[in-house]
Amino acid sequence: MARVKVKEINLERGNPTVSTAISRLVNELLTAKGAGYKAVIVIHGYGSSGVGGAIKIAVRAKLKETSLIGIVRDFAAGEEWLDKKRSFIDVCPQLRDFSSYIESNRGLTVVLIK
Repeated sequence: MARVKVKEINLERGNPTVSTAISRLVNELLTAKGAGYKAVIVIHGYGSSGVGGAIKIAVRAKLKETSLIGIVRDFAAGEEWLDKKRSFIDVCPQLRDFSSYIESNRGLTVVLIK
């Protein structure tokens, strides 16, 4: 049986502050890279404002930072999944098993690990 290459990180668990959630994100991404994961599904929630919650916004901003350049290969918001699905599955074929879960889900972001 093939080793699982996709990890799920739930940043909503415990209702953390934004800074706590971002710290957890960075730690989990480092751990995932060290463990050989190819992809991480980050659950950050959508928020109740109608435009996305603070954790969602902070996660996506953090993933763009150069401080993660050695860890993050690429990322896709759930609502962008259909556009990036093929290239992400080329890197991590096991993401195919999560595709219907990811598709159009504004409460998560998929991260490819370097």
